[in-house]
Amino acid sequence: MKSMLAIETATEACSLALWRDPDIAQRHEITPRQHSQRLFGMLGELLPDGQLRQQGIEAVAYGAGPGSFTGLRIAASAVQGLTFAAGIPAIPVSTLGCQVQTALREGLVGEGDMVLSTLDARINEVYYQYYRIAQGLAVAVGEPRAVPPAQIALAGVDDKVFALGSGVQFVNQFAPALREQLGEVNAALLPQAQDLVPLALALAARGELQTPRQVQPVYVRDEINWKKISEQGKRT
Repeated sequence: MKSMLAIETATEACSLALWRDPDIAQRHEITPRQHSQRLFGMLGELLPDGQLRQQGIEAVAYGAGPGSFTGLRIAASAVQGLTFAAGIPAIPVSTLGCQVQTALREGLVGEGDMVLSTLDARINEVYYQYYRIAQGLAVAVGEPRAVPPAQIALAGVDDKVFALGSGVQFVNQFAPALREQLGEVNAALLPQAQDLVPLALALAARGELQTPRQVQPVYVRDEINWKKISEQGKRT
């Protein structure tokens, strides 16, 4: 795969990237509650005619969550429409993993590090997942969870853990044993769309692609449901 569009809207940032090996262009804006207004405008800046297949785009990677329910719905709906219209696959990437990949690219973490990636889940909970940096990629350790800050589990390792993302603002509520294990913390970091690309390429190499019908957000909370195209009475 030599080209890809990437969309990440699960946080306060609306982020799009267009990758054509070896070049990448990105539009990244902090736009709380304005993702739907900016998404296609930013796409038009990156790809003026909007014709993905005609421009050689082979897939659309997207931040599948967890994250903002509204932001995830916006991304999933956009990706379904774009991939259906272009006849190309989608590639779902964890927003928490993308956030770790952003930290790696920015030099905040490095090879071999254990990272606690978090997002503020509102209603007194935090989304979190552990990652280990291996061969330049954020590799998940365990599953994503949504829990009160005090219930974030220990990493199960002896080395220091780097903590990042908006959930780190609640670090004072973390269990004492976890706080003692933390190294650097960064609550300001947000995932960027360009960092979906390396993770999406790894997924594509394993054949983990989606059709438009299969595109859906990852909420973590089981009680949240989102209707796919087929469930909305639309044709696929």
